[in-house]
Amino acid sequence: MTRPVTVGVDGSPESTAAAAWAAREAVRRDLPLRIVHAWQWQSYDLAPAADHDAQADWAKRLVQEARDAVVAGHPGLTVTAEALEGGPVEALAAAAAAAELLVLGSRGHGALVGFLLGSVGRQVIAESARPVVLVRSEDRPSDEAAGRDVVVGQHGTPEDSDGALGFAFATAAARRAGVRVVRAWSLPPVFAYSPGSLKLLDEAGGLEPYERRALDEALRPWRERYPQVPVTEQVEMGSAGQVLLSAAADAQLVVVGRHASRPVGPRIGSVAHALLHHAPCPVAVVPPA
Repeated sequence: MTRPVTVGVDGSPESTAAAAWAAREAVRRDLPLRIVHAWQWQSYDLAPAADHDAQADWAKRLVQEARDAVVAGHPGLTVTAEALEGGPVEALAAAAAAAELLVLGSRGHGALVGFLLGSVGRQVIAESARPVVLVRSEDRPSDEAAGRDVVVGQHGTPEDSDGALGFAFATAAARRAGVRVVRAWSLPPVFAYSPGSLKLLDEAGGLEPYERRALDEALRPWRERYPQVPVTEQVEMGSAGQVLLSAAADAQLVVVGRHASRPVGPRIGSVAHALLHHAPCPVAVVPPA
């Protein structure tokens, strides 16, 4: 079954930019586009607002208008539009599960908007089974110009970053762009050293060579799968969030992995949180592979 690129809209400038980004991505990946709006009936004292059918009609008009705008710019693209009634987290998570990726709008340097007020946006990103891309209202097609890399963070073992690396390489291949892979590292506290780790560090020639070797190992299968994608390796000492934000300054997209679920529930992670709030380009948060 072909998975579509799915975008959530709410009528805001942010969701308009998200729909435009999603349409371009669907064209690049040769996939259909699905436009959805998650809405939940609210009963108010005013009779017109309390009418369920009136609210349903408004939601349908919203997605239809979004579809019309996309089709006008991409006449060859297969586009469907659907108003989803129900809780926004549940509706959007279900839409993401059936999608190649879910695209949402973001206000920029602050909280998410529209149906993503407060904790709802964080829940959608944290619970999604598929990658979620956040797009700013200021996003423009020119931001995807040649010469701008897709930046992706890599950490831990190869398996820890497989999801993020796979998404970054596939996206770069579709855009004929390069990938800049960033691995940040810091000096561990003295008590973190063990005889086994000391042996590995000694064999590698020190901390930085060890980190470079770990990055090379993680990249090996993706270089083989996508030989046409130019790769730049960046190993830098510092906070992962700060290093990735610096690399994202001139990127067309930054990709970061999401923390695996834990007993306390799904988490976005501090690095993804920092990028979502401060990166100047679209941010893709990818669940564990």
